[in-house]
Amino acid sequence: MLGDLMGKMQEAQKKIEETKKRLDSVFVDAESESGMVKVTANANMKITNISISDNLMQDADKEAIEDLIIVAVNKALEQAKSIQEIEMAKAAQGAMPNLGNIFGK
Repeated sequence: MLGDLMGKMQEAQKKIEETKKRLDSVFVDAESESGMVKVTANANMKITNISISDNLMQDADKEAIEDLIIVAVNKALEQAKSIQEIEMAKAAQGAMPNLGNIFGK
């Protein structure tokens, strides 16, 4: 029983690691102020790109640009976190053993 349990735990860990690796190639895009700032992040919540429109750079002040970047980054990270949580739950589902009977109950 212990060997089977350890095997299932290792299988679950492998699935989780494979999912983490795959999430590096799943991207989300978010924007603020009608696309003036666009942010791309992967589903492991790493920012991969920030794009600021030329018009915004000419027309806005530093503080306004910083605020728009923060909005877009937070939107991208929220989307990435949602995808990550769903995918990690799928990876763990079914791979983890039912521990309800481990103590003879």
